[in-house]
Amino acid sequence: MEEETNYGRLSNRKLCFMVFLMFFAVPAVKAVWPMPQMISSSADRYPLNPRMFVFQYSNGSSAQSGCSVLDSAFKRYFPLIFTGYMRAEGPRQHDDRIRFPLTDALFSVVVHVKEADCEGYPDADSSESYQLSVSSGLAALKASTVWGALRGLESFSQLVYQDDFGQYFVNKTEIDDFPRFKFRGLLLDTSRHYLPLPAILKTLDAMSYNKFNVFHWHIVDDPSFPYQSITFPDLSSKGAFHPYTHVYTQTDVSRVISHARLRGIRVLPEIDSPGHTQSWGKGQPGLLTPCYKGPAPSGTYGPVNPAKSSSYQFMSRLLKEVSSVFPDSYIHLGGDEVDFTCWKSNPEVQGFMQKMGFGTDYTKLESYYMENIVNITKKLNKTSIVWQDVFDYHEQIPVDTVLHIWKGSPTQIQQELSSITLAGYRVILAAPWYINHITIGQDWTIYYSIQPLNFTGTEQQKKLVIGGEVCMWGEYVDATNLSPRLWPRASAAAERLWSDERSTSSVTDAFPRITDFRCTLLRRGVQAEPLYVGHCREEYGGI
Repeated sequence: MEEETNYGRLSNRKLCFMVFLMFFAVPAVKAVWPMPQMISSSADRYPLNPRMFVFQYSNGSSAQSGCSVLDSAFKRYFPLIFTGYMRAEGPRQHDDRIRFPLTDALFSVVVHVKEADCEGYPDADSSESYQLSVSSGLAALKASTVWGALRGLESFSQLVYQDDFGQYFVNKTEIDDFPRFKFRGLLLDTSRHYLPLPAILKTLDAMSYNKFNVFHWHIVDDPSFPYQSITFPDLSSKGAFHPYTHVYTQTDVSRVISHARLRGIRVLPEIDSPGHTQSWGKGQPGLLTPCYKGPAPSGTYGPVNPAKSSSYQFMSRLLKEVSSVFPDSYIHLGGDEVDFTCWKSNPEVQGFMQKMGFGTDYTKLESYYMENIVNITKKLNKTSIVWQDVFDYHEQIPVDTVLHIWKGSPTQIQQELSSITLAGYRVILAAPWYINHITIGQDWTIYYSIQPLNFTGTEQQKKLVIGGEVCMWGEYVDATNLSPRLWPRASAAAERLWSDERSTSSVTDAFPRITDFRCTLLRRGVQAEPLYVGHCREEYGGI
């Protein structure tokens, strides 16, 4: 009997010790990425049981069951929060480590939305602010719009963590949050390398985890024209890498727009001209400028021919279609890197220059073209975004046009920001975040340390900087290396564009947080490359 008693005491002590570990050896709560404007959390923590966890709407919420944006978000976030656990109509599967859940108490995430726009699209003025209060048995999420509620759900999902025994916890937390900039974009180039639809959709998922809100789709360019136009089907049938396998059908485009909408992401199409249009000429004869060698055509072609009225008629019909397919109120018209060599060689263009009184200043010719294209877009009730070249060439464009800075040294970028905002134009900053450029080591620190408003100007000028954009140009990028080249390097820019710069200025403080966030991305199936030596408890499992 004595032996049994000692064994019983030992077993009881062992059990108590394990319970002690389960309650007290839980790692500290990890901060949200990007860092909220205000977040406070305590050591008070609450165990969560996936089987006793629900999302629901508050009684007074304008959005209720049937709201497509939030209903789909609830379904999406459950498996993101409870990794390895699935709740379905049939038998439940769960993480084998969860043998003895610490609680049978119900935990509710209660969402209250002031203005329900459940079937609409996010726009340039959409509010993304939210307040989140986590206490025992309850996470109260309040937002003005469904888009703000989405951002709050993402923050809550990052607050939940597991201990070494597989138990889920969330700490007592208060968050009051909103984005620093309205425009937080990510550009994908699908012309230089075709990106299959799943790669784009997966990127949209990762964008939502980082609270990016604009997908800038650089859909066509010199190498290929993968957009399958209804009005001009030959553009893709003759201009894509392959007319069937390397195109985006109208169904594909609709799916991208829908997938983005449900994640609070706008889709901004770019139809770049008059340069970057070599692939267009294959399916639209007469559009591009024939280049001459002496008195005879050379057999090569340059930019869109600005001397022909048919060029503007074509662009008007194409932009009308694009404007109807993409619901966003903005459209990117490009306007960068126009090579004047071919125009200078062409007799028709030379004659047009003399007729218009442009002399030999071909920047005036580009200005003439872009002014016409911007005016076409304005008649379609769309606001134009153009690359900075359009401003640099002193083109007369509407004051509501947005300028996109893509080039220059740090000093030149500061000067460009000062000049453009002084002229009263809004600006998007992309030049510091061309992350298709790779270097050795932790280059995320460079992107993290950018100060978008570090230029000479008044407070009113600085308000005209509406945000920034990460650009992933496709010369050396396709679906095989897209995700690891993007993430978590783009995450550094995500925090710079969302969070308060004063509280997120330290790379040293950011390193453990972005390292942990990288592990979150891996756990969610995103191939995010390592930042340095180390490991994640759950390594990428998709290989």
